[in-house]
Amino acid sequence: MSMKHYLYHQKLRELWDHAVANYEAGNREPSSYFNAEQIEWMDSVGLKIQDLYDFAEDKIKYGEPDFETFLMISEARRDYLLTKQDGKLSTHEIVTEELPAKTDTVDGIEWLPRIIEKAKAKLKGELNPDIMYGCGGDRNFLKTCDIHMAEFLRVVWAYMDDDASIVAWVKARRDE
Repeated sequence: MSMKHYLYHQKLRELWDHAVANYEAGNREPSSYFNAEQIEWMDSVGLKIQDLYDFAEDKIKYGEPDFETFLMISEARRDYLLTKQDGKLSTHEIVTEELPAKTDTVDGIEWLPRIIEKAKAKLKGELNPDIMYGCGGDRNFLKTCDIHMAEFLRVVWAYMDDDASIVAWVKARRDE
């Protein structure tokens, strides 16, 4: 028995620790971090090498996000892959130019149009390696609204085709 799912969190922790150690050691070549078996496992749960690299880099440089946040975000992605995408990885990838600008607003809220699209792409596994869901700008936005990064993913999933409901939810949370 492989225990691919039951021990998912332990395997993810191993890969997280490995990425953090590589980054701390000065390795800035994410493609060298993992072997074929590790990459195959990552594919099976909807992770990309860049996901681990970006989160390890930000953890070392800025002290966040922590492993638990990475786990929760990865779990939302994994759940989406397994339940909505039937375990099939998307072949589509969005690029930075397709995202709303950082200064774009909806109902007067700057950054919200951008992070909604990033969250949708994160859930679908469609972020180009140059785009990080949970970057410093995303974290700043979500902190000011008192929303956890993984919680936001779940809300976007719940209202995937209803941006107005996402906006209303964010406004309600922000104004609590």
